[in-house]
Amino acid sequence: MSLVVVPVRYPLSEHSKATLERAIEVAEEHGADLTVLHVNLYQNDGDTSRTELKNAVERAFGRLPYARYAVRPGFLVEETILDEVAAEGADYVVIGRKQTGRWRRMIRRIVDDPDIEGFLRRELECEVITVGP
Repeated sequence: MSLVVVPVRYPLSEHSKATLERAIEVAEEHGADLTVLHVNLYQNDGDTSRTELKNAVERAFGRLPYARYAVRPGFLVEETILDEVAAEGADYVVIGRKQTGRWRRMIRRIVDDPDIEGFLRRELECEVITVGP
């Protein structure tokens, strides 16, 4: 079965809701499971629980029987997302356009090519879908 990973902020921002809405569509289109991911930043004393994340998503979108919820601790949001995507073997990653810029800056430190979508496709063998203006 295919897997869609969608990183979101908690509490859910309007951008996170739009990104999540697109991820739900992708999961339904492909008959895929969905992982909703939030990163608790060490430096912000993040303490969001998996239950809080699940409840917020279900309040906004209803029950998603094909979804799992993950909250991971990390120093860098982008690195933690990459780790989750690789560990889960995701087929699709749905990210907001704002997140793309942050990933581009992080990856520029690693490689000269700031093509985030291309980098992720090469390194993670998944399709990256960006959402937003």
